[in-house]
Amino acid sequence: MAIERAREWLEKWGMADRILEFDVSSATVELAARAVGCEPARIAKTLSFQVDDSAILIVAAGDQKIDNHKYKETFHTKARMLTPEQVERQIGHAVGGVCPFGIEEGVQVYLDESLKRFETVYPACGSSNSAIELTLEELERCSGYSAWIDVCKSI
Repeated sequence: MAIERAREWLEKWGMADRILEFDVSSATVELAARAVGCEPARIAKTLSFQVDDSAILIVAAGDQKIDNHKYKETFHTKARMLTPEQVERQIGHAVGGVCPFGIEEGVQVYLDESLKRFETVYPACGSSNSAIELTLEELERCSGYSAWIDVCKSI
């Protein structure tokens, strides 16, 4: 179960006990914001893309979407999202619970600049009814991120 992978990963950082599990779905930004009780922008959505032969994750603020021009300038290729089947196989989590914790080896994680306006954000934890509140420093530390990037624009 993917939430267990995320829990084991976060345990390494002493954060597993901070995982929030809900009786309702948190599979979309809107549902997660409602479950957590915060503004949608503070939901740290994790988007899955194919770059060459590798899968990557981009963690962005909930009120953002990929800016195709910025993405192409950064990754030198067109933005191609993974299919739900590819996400589960290549990332290790199902759509609705994708997060940068407990993912398949070799998947690079990028954090979008859109997150920097918040003290804390809420990424999912491997299931469609979970989240964790993290400071940006904590997100950096436990996500194993490669770099901060600027590839989003407001919805």
